[in-house]
Amino acid sequence: MAPSPGVTAPTRTAATVTVKTLIVGAGFSGLCAAIRLQEDGERDFVVVERGSDVGGTWRDNTYPGAACDVPSQLYSFSFAPNPEWSSSYSPQPEIQDYIQSVAERSGTLDRFVFDTTVEDLAWDDAAQRWRVTTSGATYDAQFVVVAAGALSAPRLPAIEGIEGFQGELFHSAQWDHSVDLTGKRVAVIGTGASSIQLVPEVAKQAAHLDVYQRTAPWILPRVARRYTKAERLAMRHVPGVQKAYRVADYWIRESNVPSYVRYPALTAAPRALGLLNIRRGIKDPELRRKVTPDFTPFCKRILLSNDWYPALDQPHVDLVTDGIAEVTGNAVVTADGTEREIDVLIVATGFYTTDLPIAEHVVGRDGRTLRARWDEVGMSAYKGATVPEFPNLFFIVGPNTGLGHSSMVFMIESQVAYLTDAVRTAREHGLATLEVTEEAAASYNEDLQERMRPTVWNVGGCSSWYLDEHGRNTTLWPRSTFAFRAETRRFDRSAYAVTPATAHPLQEVVSA
Repeated sequence: MAPSPGVTAPTRTAATVTVKTLIVGAGFSGLCAAIRLQEDGERDFVVVERGSDVGGTWRDNTYPGAACDVPSQLYSFSFAPNPEWSSSYSPQPEIQDYIQSVAERSGTLDRFVFDTTVEDLAWDDAAQRWRVTTSGATYDAQFVVVAAGALSAPRLPAIEGIEGFQGELFHSAQWDHSVDLTGKRVAVIGTGASSIQLVPEVAKQAAHLDVYQRTAPWILPRVARRYTKAERLAMRHVPGVQKAYRVADYWIRESNVPSYVRYPALTAAPRALGLLNIRRGIKDPELRRKVTPDFTPFCKRILLSNDWYPALDQPHVDLVTDGIAEVTGNAVVTADGTEREIDVLIVATGFYTTDLPIAEHVVGRDGRTLRARWDEVGMSAYKGATVPEFPNLFFIVGPNTGLGHSSMVFMIESQVAYLTDAVRTAREHGLATLEVTEEAAASYNEDLQERMRPTVWNVGGCSSWYLDEHGRNTTLWPRSTFAFRAETRRFDRSAYAVTPATAHPLQEVVSA
């Protein structure tokens, strides 16, 4: 599908664009916010996007084998079902086509500004507005919605000498399609979700492939199948059929919640299935040992693949478990001194998830950055959405909204409902600012971390990107997704200090 039409990024000028709501990011989150705000009667918004099209993660991650590990019926908007999915798990091109299609049908693209990078966001307390500086225009906004997502900033590993590598080097999220891997000596660093999809494809081309593993993940069989023509016709024309598929997929996924929240003993079944997957895919006993995880299933995200283990078992593929000491001009050197020469280095080491880069560019009411606040109290947000000292700033897919078992689109829709009700509340009651109180935020996050304490993510014996440098889980939601939906169904004004639009900005704040 051709790129979505939008507004050409403006040339930087001294002029300021005044808008009620500025949305940062045009992936699932930003698009959902734009659509739902418009449906609620809000048309005065702008979406700024650093890329040249909608899609976010699914626009950027075009590596070979890229696909979703959540069922297709769940990985789509509830208000925009897609009867055209080709299979139960969708490949990247289909997901990107879906996002583009929804955007074009929504009637919101005339307010999307592409190829625009947000540089700074600063709260002007006197004006009760956000001043947002971008690579194009400067925006003056009452509300700012950060919908950039947790998987938007690729993380490069801190390996000595990697910048001096003289061959081809790129991150899996920034795949260089101009590089022909045929007959090359290739190294892949990382064995996470992206790596298990791309390694089997790279192995088909490379003369030799080294895969560097720090921790072996749990990988279960991927029970995927193509939909039949009859199924697609039924989903398109028979009322309730597609919804039935979606509901079934939802509850199958939701049934995993007790395994990682309250009853770790229930992980025995996925553990047995994971070990069976290893035995089926790998013949070499030593390689089996290397890929067998030493932690409880669900401590890290469960991965799905039928191709990973057979790919590693090929004679021209080596799994390296020694730590990397350095990268030279043409080789990777491990801690034992072994030097492995390569032509291409692919980094599949994930994203900034517990250290969102945008935080250092957001300046709140008291003149300090969001990064400074989070360095002091830990990355947190009330209902994953709002932070004290930062009025009228809303996150979509903010802290502790991630999932280890189901669809983030469900969580996105829940948070957007909360956002939409907040903007509606301000409109209907004539409010200039909404700022969550310190008391409400602290109480919410204390309860959340207490619920997190006994979960498998915290006690399952692994080190994962779910945890920050202090071992605090700032990434995941520790309850069911329907519990989160109940939490965010309505904007709870009682948790916020509000300022009437008619009041002078420096007058006393009115608490609801």
